[in-house]
This record gives sequence, structure tokens and C-alpha cells, in this order.
Amino acid sequence: MRILFLLFFSAIINFSVLAQLSADETRYYSSLEDSLKYISQRVFYSKSEANRFEANKQFLSMWNLILKDEKSMQYPFDSLRKDVSILMAPDKKFRIITWDMRKDDQTYFYFGFIQVNQLKKGKKKKEKVEEDNNNYQVFQLIDKSNTVKNPENYIADPSKWFGMLYVDAIKSDDDFYTLIGWDGNSQLIQRKFIDILTFKSDGTPIFGKDVFKFPGKLGKRVMFEYATEVAMSLKYNPSRKEIVFSHLAPNTPDPILAGQFQYYGPDGSYDALFMKNGVWNYKPAIDIKKEKSKTDNVKAPDINKQTPIYKPK
Repeated sequence: MRILFLLFFSAIINFSVLAQLSADETRYYSSLEDSLKYISQRVFYSKSEANRFEANKQFLSMWNLILKDEKSMQYPFDSLRKDVSILMAPDKKFRIITWDMRKDDQTYFYFGFIQVNQLKKGKKKKEKVEEDNNNYQVFQLIDKSNTVKNPENYIADPSKWFGMLYVDAIKSDDDFYTLIGWDGNSQLIQRKFIDILTFKSDGTPIFGKDVFKFPGKLGKRVMFEYATEVAMSLKYNPSRKEIVFSHLAPNTPDPILAGQFQYYGPDGSYDALFMKNGVWNYKPAIDIKKEKSKTDNVKAPDINKQTPIYKPK
């Protein structure tokens, strides 16, 4: 599941950003990337859970060392994207790196870092924002999700992060970013989230914010729970400027299954969230089939005015 998500959502590399590194710097980061790649084989593919977690300690330590250098934010670490989600914000203000570790009991732990390019504002509105050497910060994400009883109402900084694998980052409003994430959760139930990321004045990231008008989900993030063996669609649609997602329901109409999320899956309909006045608003039962394509206004050719390529004798 992790590999499918990362292959689908990995962003296209911005070569203009990469070009900011010198040839020597690019070679330097390439060698570090090779070392990370070597360790990652044990992190993600070792058959022993103990070996995976031991290798992950080395993986974390090396990421921590590499990301302390602000120039690392300009290097894409492309070869790791099969197993590690690496998402750059649309405005380049932050980059968030996350990965999951599956335990033998089919539960998950999550790890990651967020790099922040926090520009300091001038004292007056008319002053230009100037960069200095203190703009760059990096935060390790510490997964505390196993202590959280109500994920939808939880707000935390990186030291108490509700762990998940982020697969998309959306610049939603002047005050916050919207993240789409996945959590393997358990052997029976998986989850997807619409998470919110804000930043304090000192650049510290904060996860969770009350910006949803969603019936039954009036929290700091939106959580969807459904059976592990099915697939749910949850994507930002830029043409609609909406987050479009599968409507989930039990696989039979029996009311006894309400809330038994191991029996939930898409029912074939779709809902959406649209942004208005800094709030994600719920829109039920949207018709995605009515979306226009580039050929919607093209008229079919008149067969009586066409010249045949070949006319049989």
C-alpha cells in the first residue's frame, strides 16, 4: 500500500530548484543519498521486525545529520521516493518527509522531518521581507498517535505529532496548508486524513486546526476509516478547487454495521470539500461525470463534407 501511494503522489522534480546547487554540492548529496538508499533496504525490506527498527535508528540519524544543512532542501532525494514520501509545499515554504514502519502485528509507526524556510517579516507592512541565516529550521516528527484517543480533535507540534504518511500538500489559504495522509492503522481498518498545517511566528509547525464545516466531523482534521482490503479515493482536484473523496458506507444496509469500519468501503458516490472564507465546506453527492474535458465543445465532423481516404471501386 505504501509503495502505491508514493509512486502515485511523488511530485515531478523542479529542475530550477536543483540547479541552485553547484556540481560539487550535487555530487555530495548524491553520495549521501546512496548511503540512505543502502540503509533503506534493511529499513523497509528486512524480514525481521527487530532488524527493521534497528536499521531505522541509523536511517533517522543520517536524515537528521543531512537535513541540518539548509541546502539539503534543494536536493530531491529522488531514488528514495519509492519508500519515503517527500513533499515540497507549493510555495516552497516547507518540505515534509515521512515514512511508515509496519510491525508484525500489522500496526504502524511513523517517522519524519519537516524542513521550514521561515522568512521573517519586517516591522512595517511596506518593508520588504529579507532573508537571513536564521530562516531555515528542521524539526523531527515524533509519532504519538498511539496515545491519542480522539485524532480528529488533536492539535500538536512536531514533538507530539499524530503520525501518518503524507501524500499531498495543498496551499489552501493564507493562514494554513492542507495535507492528505494515510494510516495503515490495524489489520482490519485503515484510515485516511485531511490534516491541517500552520506555523507559529517562530516557525514551529502545528498540526490540526478548526477549519472544517463537515457534518459529524467538527474537528481539527477529518478522518476516514474503512476496510483494509478496499481502496478509497481522496484527492485534491485543481480544476474544481475541491478535495474530492469517495463516500464510505457499510457493505450491507444492515444498521448493526454502522460504525463497524472494518465493513466500510466506497459506495460509488463522491463528496467534496470546497474552500470559502478560510474554511473547508462539505458538499455532498457531487457529480464528477459532468466535468468538462478539452473536447467537450468540439463538434463531431459532418460526414457529408468529408473526403474519404479510400473509395472502393
